[in-house]
Amino acid sequence: MTVTRDMKLEPRATLLGTVAMAMLLSGCVTVEAPDKPIVINLNINIKQEVVYRLDGEAKALIDEQGGIF
Repeated sequence: MTVTRDMKLEPRATLLGTVAMAMLLSGCVTVEAPDKPIVINLNINIKQEVVYRLDGEAKALIDEQGGIF
């Protein structure tokens, strides 16, 4: 048997047939909004640590002239 172009199924036709069969077999699907609002609890802790190091000369200068700060 030879397959001609007329005998081939288009991919869209196959997909459409599959979707149609699924709709017929699956029944009714309803989409409704919930009665209560959707609550999303996000517990977020943000910590920031600043680490600084001074060389000995800069620390000595700050200790000597601490009043300028």
